[in-house]
Amino acid sequence: MKVLVPVKRVIDYNVKARVKADQTGVDLANVKMSMNPFCEIAVEEAVRLKEKGVATEVVSVSIGPIQAQETLRTSLAMGADRAILIQTDLDLEPLAISKVLKAIIAEENPDLVLMGKQAIDGDNNATGQMLATLLDWPQATFASELTVEGGKAKVTREVDGGLQTLEVNLPAVVTADLRLNEPRYASLPNIMKAKKKPLDVKELGSLGVDTAPRLKVVKVTEPAKRTAGIKVETAGDLVTHLKTAGVF
Repeated sequence: MKVLVPVKRVIDYNVKARVKADQTGVDLANVKMSMNPFCEIAVEEAVRLKEKGVATEVVSVSIGPIQAQETLRTSLAMGADRAILIQTDLDLEPLAISKVLKAIIAEENPDLVLMGKQAIDGDNNATGQMLATLLDWPQATFASELTVEGGKAKVTREVDGGLQTLEVNLPAVVTADLRLNEPRYASLPNIMKAKKKPLDVKELGSLGVDTAPRLKVVKVTEPAKRTAGIKVETAGDLVTHLKTAGVF
């Protein structure tokens, strides 16, 4: 069974994002970048499937600038077998990314697409769902537990009030939630081995996919700074302050 894992290069989650002075977007100059945490969880789960003998090959794919090779090398060091970079300097929207992934899936013919539920930069939570729709494949989102057996994937997902378990036929799209697993740290020997693993680079234009933007960013601003709280002596004072603030 072949597992395809899309991964994204984003600002490291420990770094505070800065807005450009002209408010056209986020400043990426001299900023530490890393693999999107949810993508990292998806890679870990795919590698675990291979270690269990369920998967025979794990292929990671990224859509982005040439520097995204570093992100793919990280996935290879974690245990992926080979990687594909669709090189572009464009900041593609979820629909365009889904179309590109569909083209790659047509070439690779995987049995399972395992991906993060969202990227921490755009927070769109849309690519997995759009991809499943374009492929006309079953989907199971927000997976906190995954079992693959007998041509089916059983997915446990967290919902309001408890857990929901779905069973989907393969091929399918599954998106990983935070509690699916804890990703491993790549060891130094595996980092060295990753440098020798295959990493193919393809130009976005070679896929013949319509990636024209449908959205326009009007303005990007930082969130309002939080103001200091106040202390009150009694519950009556608290109610008075809440009424003054217009809470109720």
